[in-house]
Amino acid sequence: MRQEALLGFGALLGVANGKCDPATIQAALPKGASVNFAYPLAANATFEVPKSSTGYPTNAVNLPALCAVSVQVQSISNSTFGFGLFLPDDWNQRFLATGNGGFGGGINYVDMGAGARYGFATISTDTGHNSSTGDGSWAYQHPELVENWGHLAMHGSVVVAKAVTAAYYAQNVSYSYYSGCSTGGRQGLKEAEFYPEDFDGIVAGAPAWWTSHMQPWTARVALYNLPTTANYHIPAALFATINTEVIRQCDPQDGLVDSIISDPEGCNFRPETLLCGANANATANDTSCVTGPQLDTLYNIFSDYLAENNTLIFPTYWLGSEGQPALLTGANLPNPLGTDYIKYFLGKGPQWNYNDYNDDIVKLSDSINPGKATVGFDLSAFHNRGGKILSYHGMVDPLIPTSSTPYYYNHVQRHLAPKSIDIDSFFKFFLVPGMGHCSSTPAKMNAPWYFAGPNQQSALDQRVYSVPGFEDEDHDVILAMMAWVEKGRVPKYVVGTKYVNDTLHTDVLRQRPLCMYPEQAKYKGNGDVNGAGSWECESLY
Repeated sequence: MRQEALLGFGALLGVANGKCDPATIQAALPKGASVNFAYPLAANATFEVPKSSTGYPTNAVNLPALCAVSVQVQSISNSTFGFGLFLPDDWNQRFLATGNGGFGGGINYVDMGAGARYGFATISTDTGHNSSTGDGSWAYQHPELVENWGHLAMHGSVVVAKAVTAAYYAQNVSYSYYSGCSTGGRQGLKEAEFYPEDFDGIVAGAPAWWTSHMQPWTARVALYNLPTTANYHIPAALFATINTEVIRQCDPQDGLVDSIISDPEGCNFRPETLLCGANANATANDTSCVTGPQLDTLYNIFSDYLAENNTLIFPTYWLGSEGQPALLTGANLPNPLGTDYIKYFLGKGPQWNYNDYNDDIVKLSDSINPGKATVGFDLSAFHNRGGKILSYHGMVDPLIPTSSTPYYYNHVQRHLAPKSIDIDSFFKFFLVPGMGHCSSTPAKMNAPWYFAGPNQQSALDQRVYSVPGFEDEDHDVILAMMAWVEKGRVPKYVVGTKYVNDTLHTDVLRQRPLCMYPEQAKYKGNGDVNGAGSWECESLY
């Protein structure tokens, strides 16, 4: 099935010419790079992740026959970064880099495995350190490590891995692609900005592009709901009640009541309907209604973060995301993706107390711009080279507010329009109703969330290839990107799929087109509501 799908793009499958051993790989490496290991794996084998890997400890399973490689590369100030590389025996003559998450240091072998099943020579970088995704302590007083994480490690890994790939197969790659979500989405956009020659096509999901503002916001938004002893605190169970009311009020906007909110910005939500009455147990621990102080908290959470002069610091959540509050607003402490950034990336130190947060943190963050991680709006070089970007964002993302992606897209358009560059000619993005952060959907929504995006194949089943039963460019975002880059077939939508049982992924519960911004899917008014053909993309304007 994989070969048949790729052959539709005119692929000629390559064959390994080099030996899969350390000496062969080392011979292909530039000065300052050294091989850690290189060995062959048979078809259907499992790659055992080294026990020292903290960020991505999960083994990659059901692999095609390939050569598994690990390389270490010298970087700035005596630092290094590493990358993993899967070189499949049955090569599609293409290259794919996969992204990382949060502050994580480690090689994402699971996403590499997904890429290898397409036939890509696939890499992942460890970003120059070893840590879990929520641990930023490694960054303290180590700007060289932050610079690796911000952009150097990805670019350097891509350059060296392409050289190894070309030597191993005795031919250059025909096309280069990138696929990442969250921090991985940011990495992809950063590549387009800083290193436009690295990729022909970039898939960037839920991009954490505004690092200098988003990480401080992550701490601040939690403080709206802390301490847990305050009369304005909303407990996690009450968020579920609020979410039920949000769905009740906002679900009908797309023309069909199905528990999926497709147009949160078009919903005039009135949380006052949840206010406790005179006969209610109107305490901060009641989970059936909200008090006046809790209502204020809810308004704060759903308000953009503004500076004193009313300029935007960071956009906030869309309605529907409150059903999954624990990551940022429903826990007993702020998420370390906010506090660790302030402590270690901004140099406040491990003793810094989150109760001391103030807006000067954002000014400090802007002045330092750790690792140059924040992505700018000038993507003209990537456009001029002919590159393509497909981005997307889940509309109930509880970690990175969905609104940050249209904000970025619209500001790229502002920057490029005066240069007579049509953003729609090379950069498209779509929103995914009912999808959380990068993958999955809340049980009460059962939204069509799966389209083989980064991190998604492992979330569905680590053994799968593409979209089971629908291995084509209409349903698979990677194949859609390839069709755009290689055949000029411009994607108008990508069909999202929800299986009855995602683990088994055999019977389909529902499918729906995920339309390119500024369009959204509208029910035609007749036909099977769970069939993609009963929906059409309509412009919002």
